[in-house]
Formats: sequence, C-alpha cells, structure tokens
Amino acid sequence: MKDFAISDHPGVAAQLARLGQLSVPQGRLGLEIIEGLLDRLGTPQRKLPPVFHVAGTNGKGSTCTYLRMMLEAQGLTVHSATKPHLVRYNERIRLAGKLIEDDLLASLLAEVLDANEAGGDLGPSFFEVTTAAIFLAFSRIPADACVIEVGLGGRLDATNVIPTPVATGIATLGIDHEGFLLRPEEGAPQVPLARIAWEKAGITRPSAPLVTQSYPAEAEEQIAALAEGVGTSWLKRGRDWFAEIGDVIHYRDAKGELTLPLPRLAGVHQAENAALAVALIRHQSEVEVTPEAMAQGILAARWPARLQLLGNGPLTALAGNRQVWLDGGHNPDAGRAIARHFADAPKFHLITGMLANKDPGAIIAPLADRLLSVSVVPAHGHDAHRPEDFAPFTALPVRSFDDVAQALAALPPQGDVLIAGSLYLAGDVLRRNEEFPD
Repeated sequence: MKDFAISDHPGVAAQLARLGQLSVPQGRLGLEIIEGLLDRLGTPQRKLPPVFHVAGTNGKGSTCTYLRMMLEAQGLTVHSATKPHLVRYNERIRLAGKLIEDDLLASLLAEVLDANEAGGDLGPSFFEVTTAAIFLAFSRIPADACVIEVGLGGRLDATNVIPTPVATGIATLGIDHEGFLLRPEEGAPQVPLARIAWEKAGITRPSAPLVTQSYPAEAEEQIAALAEGVGTSWLKRGRDWFAEIGDVIHYRDAKGELTLPLPRLAGVHQAENAALAVALIRHQSEVEVTPEAMAQGILAARWPARLQLLGNGPLTALAGNRQVWLDGGHNPDAGRAIARHFADAPKFHLITGMLANKDPGAIIAPLADRLLSVSVVPAHGHDAHRPEDFAPFTALPVRSFDDVAQALAALPPQGDVLIAGSLYLAGDVLRRNEEFPD
C-alpha cells in the first residue's frame, strides 16, 4: 500500500507526486535497493552522528520521543526520524528538534529521486526514498545524536543499513503486519511471536548494546540467539534493568537507582516506554545524560494520536461538553493498552475505522464491556473494514457513518468518546480539528 502524502508547498508537492508514482515492493525482500541508492548518494548512512535505533510493534515511536526529549533536555542537538506522518509528510524528519522546512525537504527528495533516475531506475519504494532523504539530511547537518525509528519489522526495514549505532532497542512485541512479518520464509521461526522477535531483533549490531523489554520465552529465545550470534550484549528488563511503575518510575540497573516522574502522556505503557528510553541511554557510552535531564525529558514528551485528549476545535465542537480521546492503535497489543487506560473510567462511545488488512477485533474486543456505542467510519482512500466485520466482537449495534463529524453529531448526550483503529484515521481527525503535529 502506498503511503500517499500531500503538501501545500509547490516544491514538496511536486516531489511527493513523484513519490506517489513509485512501485510498492510486492514480494521484494532485502536491503539491496536502499544500499544501491545510498551508494549513489555517497553513503550518508556512514556519516551520521551517534544513532539510537529503535524497533517494536507498539511503543517505538513514543520511546524515540522520550529519547529525543531527554537528549534535548541535556542541551544536545538531536535529529530524529519517526513514522508514519499523521498530517504532513514533514513530521517524519526533525532536524535539531524542528520539523524539516519545506524548501530543504523538496531539495532532498529531488536529489534522491534524481540520483535514482540518473543511474538507471533501481525501483525504490516510497519508504526507501524517504529513508535515503533522512540519511542525507542527518549526515549534512551537524548534531550531537540521532534517534531513528524502524518503520516495519527491523531485519529488512530500509533503516537497517546503519553500520554502527550507539544502541539499539526493542519496545513491545505483538502480532501486526502479518502479511509481511509472518510470510513463509525458509529458516525463519514458525511460532508467530518468535518470528516477530526475530524480525525486530534484526537491527542488532556487534558494536551496540541491544536493550529490550521482557517478552514470552519463545520471543526471548530468538533475541538471545541473535545477540549471541552477532556478538553483542543483550540488556533485558527484569534481568539487567528494572522499572517499577507506581506514582513514579522506580528505575534501577547496575549503575544504580533513579526515581523519575511519570510521563504526562496517558497510559501505564507510556511509563514503560519512558523507562526503555532511560535504559537505552544508561547502557551506551557515547552520549551523557543526567538523571535531571531524563526527568525533564519525560515530562516534556508529547506524541500525537497516542491516547491524546483532543483540544477545542471544529471537530470536537460537534461532540458537545464531553472529552474526545484519539489513538492510532490498530493491533491487539494496542487494544490491550487502551483497555488498561480506560479500565476504571465510565463507559464511553467508540468511533473506529480500520484498514481491511488489520484485525477488526483488535481494539473493540478488549473494550467490549466499556462501550456505550460503536460507530464505524471508512478510511478514505484505503480498503477498510465494513461495519459487519466488527459485529462479532460486540453485543452493541454497529452504526455506520460517512465520516467522524457525522458520527460525533449523532451521539447521545452522555458519555465521552474514543476515536481509534487507524493512524490514517487519526491523521484525518487531527487535520479536521486543526491540531497539527509540530
């Protein structure tokens, strides 16, 4: 599926139109294309500031945000790359803490696309061109550190050409992107979660410690084998570092103990993501960050569409006097995290829209006993689940609406609202409510 993007800037729009014409790699595996493209650009991936490289099913973007904010609280200049964008393509690239400016973005994309065409079309994907542009920007503009989020999987993700990161990390593991990450492959693990772990841990490098959460045994067996095979240290939560979440984060490892504040981002899982970011910093030696800066970074972190309480805007005005929450979660692991957050809250209304290749029960099933109503909207421009696909997971009637605005306007007067099920849907909600990520 192409990750289409639009821009009001003519130069960026022209390059995004070129990106939109690129093929989607159906069945193509490997890193040969991104490596060939980067060779034409002077191997920028070998000229980066110290890199933190983070994979995971859920939580990797939040972990990257905590890392960036902690490093910046230390007074360091940080570049970061996260995905996907929600409203503007520029959200994928931050230079020295700020979203990339349009003129530079247009120039970088043109340079990458021109290099591909001039040397004979390699057939890169949207993601490979984007990654090449990120590496160009990060290699040319000085910084003290880079934080780079894996896009899909890890082993074969376009970002997995960084030769010497200072640390690699894995956030939570769960079943997602089954068509790609669980496709049959000789030599790959057969147990689904073991296969997911094998793919994510493919970012492991000999020069960098691998820092992870704790997982079921079948996943940890794969991570242990990969770390041993590469010859790097594996630092696991519950064995090499510890985090107890209560009114604060009680963190400890071989270097000592820390008491850190809870994030302002909602959900216990956010404290766990913050703890992983702390562990990543504590288990590398290239960049120094004080406990005070870690605490400041945790409190400063913002990450849109992750249990985000929407502000006043054109869309929320339709909801009346009630809270409207937004989450881009779309897999069972995300559904369980959302359910934990709302476990003690009054019942609420769910508005959802999910791509057809996702599990329709992922969000609605864990919330089944917390819901007042279920409304389904399409994911415009994408194949999406129909209302009847959600019906087996709830005893409530499932109503269909053309968009979120209609769904909000049709709700009865009582009860707060959760909009969840797709990052595409989340981006549309932010745009309509005029809450643009910055």
